[in-house]
Amino acid sequence: MSVPSPGTQGLRWTTAGESHGPALVAVLEGLPAGLRVDLDAVRAGLARRWQGAGRGPRAKFERDELELLAGLKKGVTLGTPLALRLGNADTRIDELPNLKAPRPGHADLPGAMRLRGRDLRAVLERASARETAARTALGEVARQLLAEFGIEVASRVLEVGGRDAADEAACEAAIAAARDAGDSLGGVFEVTATGCPPGLGGYAQAVDRLDARLMAALASIPAVKGVEIGLGFTAARRPGTQVHDPIVPDPEGWAGLGRASNRSGGVEGGLTTGQTVVLRAAIKPIPTLRHGVPSVELSTMVPSRATYERSDVCVVHPAAVVGEALVALELASALVARLGGVTLAEMRRRHGDLGREDDPGAWKEDVADLG
Repeated sequence: MSVPSPGTQGLRWTTAGESHGPALVAVLEGLPAGLRVDLDAVRAGLARRWQGAGRGPRAKFERDELELLAGLKKGVTLGTPLALRLGNADTRIDELPNLKAPRPGHADLPGAMRLRGRDLRAVLERASARETAARTALGEVARQLLAEFGIEVASRVLEVGGRDAADEAACEAAIAAARDAGDSLGGVFEVTATGCPPGLGGYAQAVDRLDARLMAALASIPAVKGVEIGLGFTAARRPGTQVHDPIVPDPEGWAGLGRASNRSGGVEGGLTTGQTVVLRAAIKPIPTLRHGVPSVELSTMVPSRATYERSDVCVVHPAAVVGEALVALELASALVARLGGVTLAEMRRRHGDLGREDDPGAWKEDVADLG
């Protein structure tokens, strides 16, 4: 859930529901009144989450049936909490058997240790990546708010199992081979955002820093084990002269200024620079393997194989779609916090006064003169 720092009013969201429960529920607070929400576009975004090679059996029957519960009148936001329901096609939470041996790579054992109980399903049902469907739905709404201000979020897969994703045939063959072997593959995806004005985010408190919030958002996707922004880890291996983005005059830039490069990934000091925001995430191979990973039966403490649950082989493509949604949520939250306003019309007026046509030479020299 997004947690604004004191004095900051951005978006706030939360989700509820289990993987095999009746439904997922998602609530988004802080949207301005007057935003027309296209629920069919939200459904299309949810459908993208099921696409891509490597998806498991659930992709064949899960439809993510979307239902509006609150927050709209005639398809337009009221400025009140927006609530959505995503029905689950498989609702057997009370009938599915418990797992005897926890699965390495999942929340099974750490969750059991936390609860001090052997009901692993009580842990895995909520820890499941199924929850990301709810946040994806909210991210698709956030995408529509961003579009009102010319901000677009996109993603692409860069690697699958160590192979360049541009070679689709090789990647699909690798996924098929992993499926036949009862194995799984990970990869790398990239999320970009264009059209962000400079100054979104903050530096007064650590929680305001947009780079930290964006990276945390991607890291919250199950199986993601590494996130970088801009050059990321590459910057650590270069001298400073090859890392930072020179500031140059640019008649097309905000306040007549621009950058000669974008190694920072569009964020400096916790704030957007006006350049494209660029993030990458590394996702590990799915830890549920058909042959099982060595584990221990908790009731007997006898070495065993981890229980196999229906699973995917590779989720890099759907993870990229989820990543788009989460980046959209964080950027929309930062935009709402920056502009304020209880209606979309107010936000538009304030967006028009952010200083795109400013002359920096006319800016006040002392903060005491800004009042």
